[in-house]
Amino acid sequence: MKKIIVIGLFFSIFTALATGCIFSNNQASDKKTLKVVTYAKWNPFEYVDNGKVVGFDIDLIKALAEDAGYDCNIQDAGWDPMFVQIKDKSADAAIAGITITDDRKQTYDFSNPYFVSRQSIVVKNDSSIQNANDLIGKVIAVQSGSTGQEAVEKLIGKNDEYIKKIKGGLTYIELLHGTATAVVGDDTANKIFVQENPNDQLKIIEDKENFAPEYFGIMFSKGSTLNAKMNESLKHIIDNGTYTEIYQKWFKTEPNLDELKALQK
Repeated sequence: MKKIIVIGLFFSIFTALATGCIFSNNQASDKKTLKVVTYAKWNPFEYVDNGKVVGFDIDLIKALAEDAGYDCNIQDAGWDPMFVQIKDKSADAAIAGITITDDRKQTYDFSNPYFVSRQSIVVKNDSSIQNANDLIGKVIAVQSGSTGQEAVEKLIGKNDEYIKKIKGGLTYIELLHGTATAVVGDDTANKIFVQENPNDQLKIIEDKENFAPEYFGIMFSKGSTLNAKMNESLKHIIDNGTYTEIYQKWFKTEPNLDELKALQK
């Protein structure tokens, strides 16, 4: 009799646990998974570490998706394919330090800005370059298709032979190998690279007169309903401290929340 009771009790517990697992799995399957594409070659925003895509943008989009009630599947698509997948709606969103520009807004929708940046110049310590105007006549490495490229083209001409357009995030290698005199790129990424490579004897030149502020946004296909949801979630995580935690984790400093809040619509 005791054996029957024990067996019956065990069976009841097992059934309850199994039912609970099934229920939990059903709940998970009911939660829509967003396909998010990125370009994981830009530390600390997004890069591959031990086979896993990590970075500030990655933590941010995960937090936004969770707040909005979604799961998140992040894929390293490459820079140009990322834009193609959003345009043809084979991906739900893209995040990769993408600057919001009037030209891009003709084809894509963007969230409110989640990051404020500027372009800056990286040169060797013994360089005589003091500002962007000194780049004229020098070989300048930029990431192909980036706003760094656009900034340099505005300064010295779109088809100037001295602009070296690099794919794959290898602009700094050109500078280190002496095949470029300077690199123009996002100031935050530039600072991280210089800090992490002190033996390369590099310095940063800032030029606020020639390089205007830039605003990073999450990119969606035209008319996507996700845009409004992500904007609401962005406000939430700024207000509840999640954004600050993520920012401090990757940049080791405090974000300018007043500036960021002023950009939220």
